[in-house]
Amino acid sequence: MKKFIPGIALLFLTASNISFAADTAKGEVVFTSNCAGCHAGGKNFMSPHKSLSKEDLEKNQVNTTAAIINQVTNGKSPMPGFGKLGILSATDIENVAAYVLKKSAAGW
Repeated sequence: MKKFIPGIALLFLTASNISFAADTAKGEVVFTSNCAGCHAGGKNFMSPHKSLSKEDLEKNQVNTTAAIINQVTNGKSPMPGFGKLGILSATDIENVAAYVLKKSAAGW
């Protein structure tokens, strides 16, 4: 039993920042169709200090897959909750999160 519990803990810790089925190519398509109006090139035209740059994502604590999924799903004014409103599926949101993290790491 002692070996089993650390293994489960490790699984949860690693899974919290990894989306196993995420597809960044599909994420790019969803991003372009739904997000680029406000976030073209990783910018944020509504709130410039909350861009999708690596630095701003870290500063605003939205720099993990889970945090981005939460933000896109539930929204935060003025951003709508794309998941809550049924605009995007959970898979689409996971793909967008993977795409945003990839692009922010590369400097957009």
